[in-house]
Amino acid sequence: MMRDCVCNAVDLYYIVFAEMPSFVPLLADGGLFFAFDHSTLPGKAVLLCLFVGSIFSWAVMVTKLRMVGFAKAQSAKFLSLFHSQRQPLHIYESQLRFDGSPLYSVYRAGCRELTFHMLGSQEVDETFRARVESSPPLSASQMRMIDTAMERAVGETALRLEAQMILLATAVSGAPFLGLLGTVWGVMDTFGGVAQAGSANLAAMAPGVSAALITTVTGLLVAIPAMFGYNFLVTSIRATIVQMDNFAAELSSEFEHQFARHGDHARRG
Repeated sequence: MMRDCVCNAVDLYYIVFAEMPSFVPLLADGGLFFAFDHSTLPGKAVLLCLFVGSIFSWAVMVTKLRMVGFAKAQSAKFLSLFHSQRQPLHIYESQLRFDGSPLYSVYRAGCRELTFHMLGSQEVDETFRARVESSPPLSASQMRMIDTAMERAVGETALRLEAQMILLATAVSGAPFLGLLGTVWGVMDTFGGVAQAGSANLAAMAPGVSAALITTVTGLLVAIPAMFGYNFLVTSIRATIVQMDNFAAELSSEFEHQFARHGDHARRG
């Protein structure tokens, strides 16, 4: 049995490599180039639409992946510094910026609203800390306004993160159908030509069917990468939004603990 397997493998090797020169012209004339060369004008129009859609979807994916990665890096730096400080207003007072961080956007909105209610302005100067320590405690209604400002910042940042995702969703759902439309149209033209010629044979039908199928293949090539990119981005953006909600709740608790009045207990400076 082992000798038979070896003989079969040798025979297969001889067939593949000995007969390969005769297959080269077929490979050169077949495949995607052959199908595109025999495509009709509607088929090429569909391919052009899919090509443009692919450019847009890849541009959105690359841009969003870079933005999400940068946002994660900036948020990690911001959280590390925020948790290393005992005073929640330290970063705002130091006027440090973490542009691109969704958490910093929430933090900045909360601090601006807090200082407005405590000091009457959002200006940060050398007397900022002294003015904060001498200001009266915040009321419950003022704390609700601060929470509302942070919730608004979460919503606005989420909208920015989700911007242009509709293009990826459209590529995922629309590209296969657009490719199928080109295939059905091409097959219809092929059968119409066969009916007019009055002869149905493989040589007459194969080029038209091959040209028709290229649009479906192209549609899938556009949709499959867009689907993976869309799913990854949606998961990452949702995780970022949850992280923003959690941070807003944490920051609100810190503000309430440091600057709000609870019953007869004044805030601690």
